[in-house]
Amino acid sequence: EVLTLLVLMYPLLWGLALQLHSAVTGRYIPGTHSIAFVSCLNEQIARDIARAIMDKRLAAYVNILPKSSALYFWKGELEESTEILLLVKTRTSKIGELSNYVRSIHPFEMPEIISLPIDQGNPVYLKWIEENVPRD
Repeated sequence: EVLTLLVLMYPLLWGLALQLHSAVTGRYIPGTHSIAFVSCLNEQIARDIARAIMDKRLAAYVNILPKSSALYFWKGELEESTEILLLVKTRTSKIGELSNYVRSIHPFEMPEIISLPIDQGNPVYLKWIEENVPRD
């Protein structure tokens, strides 16, 4: 029972340890925040998804990048299309919830939702992300 409890509480305990370390040292912990990439069919869908993400407070900032060309394999065939790309800045702890939510509202059968941890950056900006995305 104790082991099960520890395993279940690990994410919470790890998060608290990171917060304590950051507060004591005043340094950013690499990977605390992430950038998620979400591909969209057109600008209207991109804006709708970006607004929905912001309304749910799953991100502090979303860039909507203009139309770009894409090449990819789909069902064994090489496809070419244009897409709009969202860059979503959020807490790493929110990536799972963000991915689930975007999949639930995205029109694609299999939307691209990938993320990369933020290793370093402007400490003031990273703190701003933290302040604008509620903890779990």
